[in-house]
Amino acid sequence: MARRPLRVLLSEVRDCRVCAPDIDPRPVVQLGAGARIVIIGQAPGRKVHESGVPWDDVSGRRLRDWLGVDDEVFYDPQRFALIPMGFCFPGSDGKGDRPPRPECAPRWHPPLLKHLRRVELTLLLGQYAQAHYLQREGTVTDHVAQWRSDLKKGVLALPHPSPRSRWTRQNPWFDRNVVPALRKRVKKALR
Repeated sequence: MARRPLRVLLSEVRDCRVCAPDIDPRPVVQLGAGARIVIIGQAPGRKVHESGVPWDDVSGRRLRDWLGVDDEVFYDPQRFALIPMGFCFPGSDGKGDRPPRPECAPRWHPPLLKHLRRVELTLLLGQYAQAHYLQREGTVTDHVAQWRSDLKKGVLALPHPSPRSRWTRQNPWFDRNVVPALRKRVKKALR
């Protein structure tokens, strides 16, 4: 089957209503064929659902700080591809946001990723992206702890940057060791 032009594919993603009426669909994605870094996250939160801009929330500010980039660089689709596991806000269940919808990644990731030919670094944020792409046993902590060997392969598992998460407070080695290495690798990939 012929590969659809990227602009057509992105339009199809943004028009997707596969999960309706279970949730209010508003797919959020950013991708340009020249992207050097791919960030695969969980699913948009409520604020991102409302704005339609990926990572347009407190978690996004924290992520950009980890990466050492400003908004202008981060929101350049020729530098960063921002692809969630679930493209729409999945709703809340009293404990927080629900997991990403399972139909999104199998449906949209393969055709989107085929358009990316210049990727130097892939960041897998949170348990859902890591379970899907790493195909190895372990917790988020286990995956992040393998940062040195994974980074050599151009892949890096990261915790979700939500400020509600206690993960970084419980793992101070992340800010001390991983974040500086991540910033250095991001700078290299964006040259």
